Parts: sequence; C-alpha cells; structure tokens
Amino acid sequence: MNPYVLTALLSSLGLGTTLTFASSHWLLAWMGLEINTLAIIPLMAQHHHPRAVEATTKYFLTQAAAAAMILFASTTNAWLTGGWDMNDMSSPIASAMVIAALALKIGLAPMHFWMPEVLQGLDLLTGLILSTWQKLAPLALIVQTAQAIDPLLLTTLGLMSTLVGGWGGLNQTQLRKILAYSSIAHMGWMIIVLQYAPQLTLLALLMYIFMTSSAFLTLKASSSTKIGTLATIWSKSPILTTAAALVLLSLGGLPPLTGFMPKWLILQELAKQGLPLLATVMALAALLSLYFYLRLCYAMTLTISPHTNTFITPWRVQTTQFSFPLALSTVVALGLLPMAPAIVMLV
Repeated sequence: MNPYVLTALLSSLGLGTTLTFASSHWLLAWMGLEINTLAIIPLMAQHHHPRAVEATTKYFLTQAAAAAMILFASTTNAWLTGGWDMNDMSSPIASAMVIAALALKIGLAPMHFWMPEVLQGLDLLTGLILSTWQKLAPLALIVQTAQAIDPLLLTTLGLMSTLVGGWGGLNQTQLRKILAYSSIAHMGWMIIVLQYAPQLTLLALLMYIFMTSSAFLTLKASSSTKIGTLATIWSKSPILTTAAALVLLSLGGLPPLTGFMPKWLILQELAKQGLPLLATVMALAALLSLYFYLRLCYAMTLTISPHTNTFITPWRVQTTQFSFPLALSTVVALGLLPMAPAIVMLV
C-alpha cells in the first residue's frame, strides 16, 4: 500500500478513536466510531484475496448495523430526555439498545459470531489492530454509560463472553480464530467488573493489549497461522519460541506472569462485592481458555515436526522485521506481576 494512503488511514483511525474518547455528545461519539470503521476497511481489504474481501464485507455489515442501532438509541434518548448528553441515559430502552450495539461492536457474546470469521480472513497485523485498537472507542462508551445500564445485563454479557470465549477456542486449529475467542473471553472479564471497579476494567484492557500485541507479533515474526506450523518454529528461533510459550501462558492468566494480575484483582473485587459464586464460575471459565493456550504451548515446545531440521542452518537469512515492538510487548506481557502492589495503589 502507498505510504501516504497508509498514513492517512492510520491517522483517521487515531482521529476516530480520539473523537469518541473526547465526546460527551452522542452524535460526535457516533461520528468517531464511523470514521474508525471507514478507516480500517481499506486496511482489511488491501490484499485483494477473496477471504480478505469476505471478512471486510462481514465486518462492514456488522459495524454498520451497530452504528445504526447507536444512532437510533441516542435519537430515542434525545427524544425522551431533550438532550444528547451521554451521562443522561434515563431511558432503559435506549440504554439496553446502546449496550447491545456496543457489544456487537467489540464482539461480546452473544453478538460475537462475526469476530472469529473476520479475524480469520485478515493478515496478522490488521488482525492485531482489530483486536486491540478497534476495541478502545466502543469500550470507552461502555465505561461512560455503564452506570445507566442494568447491572444484571452487564453481568450476563460478561459471564457469557467468558464462557463462549473459553468454549469456542477448544476445537480450533487456526491461530487467528483462537486469538479471536481469546479476545471475546478477555472482553468478558473487563465487562463483568465494570460496574464495581471501572479502573480494573482499564487495567485489564491495558494488560490485554500488551499480551495480544506480543502474541500477534510473535506469530507475524514466525509466519505462523495454524497450530501445525508452530512445531517448526523452535529450530528457527528457540528464544522466540520460549518467550511465545510464556506469553500464551500469560494470556491464560498463570502466575507469576503479567496476565495473572488482572484476573486476580477482578476475582478479588467480585468476592468483595459478595459474589463468590460468580467469581468461582469466572475462574472455572478461565480454565477453559487455559486449556487451548496450553495446547498451543505443547505444539510449540514439546512436539517435533517431521519437516524440521535438528540444527540451525547457518545460511538462514536474518529477519528484516522491526523487532522493538515485539520485544517491548513481550517484556510487559511477562514481567509486570511484581509491580502489582504499586499498580493497585495507583488504581
């Protein structure tokens, strides 16, 4: 893609998200979401592959439906309250429609069906943008309107997303689909604690972005899209393979890795709020996700592909990819747990 066009599209992505962050008016927020959607569509379709075009079409239709629902809900709310202010969501019908539309935007269960299919059709870098940056604006709107939404609805969405994200990834062999279900499960963890401690939602989002960035960039560096190809990585780059296995365990929430921190704090908060049963179900749902992360780790570190050389070939060409983002995100995804007391003090 032409670098000028790419710069314009990435700037529009940033502009759309910033506009939504900064707005307290529903029309401005809707406009930011639309700019965001329209900016990522050329990035998704840039390879002109039938699967990429299909994924782009699916994404466009779901995002357009969600944007229309947001516009309809905000108009209904303005008609009933006389204003477009986000903090004045006194109509329960409008609130329910807004959360349904925003759940469709970020792929919360049961509005998650587009997410694995769309991610499967994209290349890894565009998939990374879709899994991280594109979640920011809708999540900001959910955080702003959370107090007006029925707590039972938020809990149901969060719990269902965590269960579906764990259950759906069990039988997958495509890495992008596994990461899509991982994303759905992590969104569920963020939504379930939103009504009790919004700062924990933001912490979980930040940790999720670092861990997912590290996972996607590792797969990009090793050109892997299926579980079968993971078995060939170790002979090319044993250090990267070791780090990737640890990043996957961090995504699963195992101590002493970074991914344990948000899950631990969220379960602690749910127990404090007098919801031990909900905390138990969430912890058990995390075990489902942990199973398929362990499956990937097993394929990477404990199996030998029949096509693998048993030695590192001296003539292998060094990669030309920019490795600093991968190194940074991997370090953050693995080593932040000792900082947990300081982070708890901050939030």
